[in-house]
Amino acid sequence: MAKLTLARARELLQKHVAEKHLLLHALAVSAAMGAMAELFHEDRDHWEAVGYLHDVDFEKYPGEHLGHVHELLSGEGVDDADIRAILSHGYGHCGDVEPQVNLEKSLFTVDELTGIVMAAALMRPGGISDLEVKSVMKKFKDKRFAAKCDRDLILNGCERLSLPLETVVERVIEGMRRYMDELGLGPKAEA
Repeated sequence: MAKLTLARARELLQKHVAEKHLLLHALAVSAAMGAMAELFHEDRDHWEAVGYLHDVDFEKYPGEHLGHVHELLSGEGVDDADIRAILSHGYGHCGDVEPQVNLEKSLFTVDELTGIVMAAALMRPGGISDLEVKSVMKKFKDKRFAAKCDRDLILNGCERLSLPLETVVERVIEGMRRYMDELGLGPKAEA
């Protein structure tokens, strides 16, 4: 079985997801996963691919999220370990596959965190280009900001990774900055 690549993940996601906001979220999580892969000296393209596919069944089955991942991906040649990683990001809220390895723990952690980083970047004239960790940390503490992002889950993930939140925030910013134009997070043009 060939290793999942970002190019293949994009092909697969196109079959199941059309909503722009879900595709943007897929890209944000993918970007964050690439930066996490580099932190752990792993294959960036592979981790980005897993991140890109993590919500493959959400658009069609929002009330049964992760309940259809196996059927959608196993027949497409996606490795069982990658399917398991995708399933693990829902641990504790829509699934029971506990994150075990760094790939799984990273996906579990950055999924929610990308929402806070994206919201913080959208508020700034410089977008994500000059977003600093301390700005995100300030927003993280304000529970009303990006209120749907589960802070306890993010902190649980950081604990599982044995990394401080600041380190993970820095990685997420770095990863998303690589794709800032695609994410619509580049500096805003002066009016």
